[in-house]
Amino acid sequence: MERIVEMRPPFVGLEGKVVEEVFGSLSTPSYVIDERRLQQNGEILKGVMEQTGCKILLAQKAFSNFTVYPLLADYLAGTEASGLYEARLGWEEMPDREVHVFCAAYRDDEFDELLHYADHIVFNSLNQLKKFGKKAKEHGKSIGLRINPECSTQEGHEIYDPCAVGSRLGVTKAMWDREMSDEWIALLDGLHFHTLCEQDSDALALTWTAVKEKFGDVLPEMQWINMGGGHHITRPGYDVATLKACIMDAKNSWNLEVYLEPGEAVALNAGYFICRVLDIVQNGAVQIAILDGSAACHMPDVIEMPYTPPLYGAEGPGEKQYTYRLAGPTCLAGDVIGDYSFIKELHEGDFLLFGDMAIYTTCKNNTFNGMPLPNIWKRNYDGSFQQITEFGYKDFKMRLGKLS
Repeated sequence: MERIVEMRPPFVGLEGKVVEEVFGSLSTPSYVIDERRLQQNGEILKGVMEQTGCKILLAQKAFSNFTVYPLLADYLAGTEASGLYEARLGWEEMPDREVHVFCAAYRDDEFDELLHYADHIVFNSLNQLKKFGKKAKEHGKSIGLRINPECSTQEGHEIYDPCAVGSRLGVTKAMWDREMSDEWIALLDGLHFHTLCEQDSDALALTWTAVKEKFGDVLPEMQWINMGGGHHITRPGYDVATLKACIMDAKNSWNLEVYLEPGEAVALNAGYFICRVLDIVQNGAVQIAILDGSAACHMPDVIEMPYTPPLYGAEGPGEKQYTYRLAGPTCLAGDVIGDYSFIKELHEGDFLLFGDMAIYTTCKNNTFNGMPLPNIWKRNYDGSFQQITEFGYKDFKMRLGKLS
């Protein structure tokens, strides 16, 4: 679902302020993680858990800034991982909380170590269940299988649609009926489905109906159901009542433990990306501001999704007097963040503040073109800043060879 330019809520608490006075002491480009906004999201998620009895996990694929895990541990039941390293990170940095892992396919040379960290292991296929399931069960793990309810609720973003035609993710009912046996069903503790991407609970309700229609005969034999991620629970206006109804239906109808594993909802609007204008160029009628921040390197979801991130003090193209295309400094022609309009002209050195930059940024950025990794700062409850990384040339070089 496309994120669009908006003034609120990414900049709540900053309205009317000269943001350069707030953030201007920090080097650019940099990310800023806002503790207060994380806490606000955590309180909403904890409220859902308390009111329904479900368990909510942090999907680390979206946000894995472990320095704030102690804060998040007060609000969440644990972490969800997409592989060995994320599982280890959750186990190390959010101790005494559950560690769940799902991977499209597990490696033989990593699985034994994974058993040390994970509490729940979800398999993507019957082949993987048959290969690793008994070993995981012998080690006391809770075993799940990802299902594909074949219920697509997304439009325009097939790259993020696990129910798209030909998807590699999850077991369809036809495949289940053809290949599943009582022996393997007995091994399972739960089912997992993940079909949403930054969506409201009406999409979950539609998907949950499809799950019940296709796999309702299996649910009485399960102990838990994991409804995956993509739930925008902390977004203003999100329909929490429908979410709770789906959770309670699973609990009351089948006595299932219910898990949710959002990533976006945990850190939604809890981070910023700061950068400055390096140059202004013109091509025909298009004014282009070259920034020291890059879409390709520092906010890759802008290109992959694609979407236009919110920018403080700006509107969509043509809404204010001066319109600029904001672009990165790399050699990639498509390193473009988007078109924005401003009340005054941009100049070299001007400070820009992008919102909703905690998710899918620090965990996905890269050093293409030798671009330095932006440092990460934490904005504390009292408004002070704490630098939590010190990236440099070695962080670029170490990915390409052994450092001497």
